[in-house]
Amino acid sequence: MVHLEFFKPEELAGLSYTLDEDQMRFTATVQHALMNISKRDDSDAFPVTIFEEGSPAGFFVLDFGNDKFELTDNKDSVLVRSLSVNPQLQGKGIGKTAMLKLDDFIRNHFKSCDEIVLAVNQKNDSAYHIYLKAGYLYEGKTRIGRSGPQYLMYKKL
Repeated sequence: MVHLEFFKPEELAGLSYTLDEDQMRFTATVQHALMNISKRDDSDAFPVTIFEEGSPAGFFVLDFGNDKFELTDNKDSVLVRSLSVNPQLQGKGIGKTAMLKLDDFIRNHFKSCDEIVLAVNQKNDSAYHIYLKAGYLYEGKTRIGRSGPQYLMYKKL
């Protein structure tokens, strides 16, 4: 069963999986995402561990900082970034289930948040379809990211 918890340093060993070159174009490793948070001394970013059957299986960051304003004007929104699932566990619906469970996670921990936003590379077809299946909407807005054009997606809570 998939569940979400705020990241704890002792989970890092279980999240030290390697992403292939293709996936590295679209997301950051857990270590890199955590390093970015610590470099910015970012109190607006909350790393989250995705668990499958009680073991760390994936990771993402909830970012309440100003970067979200590249995707929305909503001050009560959160940006999902650096989502990854251990490659050995991919294809089992863990990412989709995590994104479905994210709604309640945010409602429980961040009461004023009423929208989730994210950007997904247009070449990352599998991630794009996972987000669609999890209820995220794409209404034609795009931007250029580090690896090319990205779809800007959102979900109202």
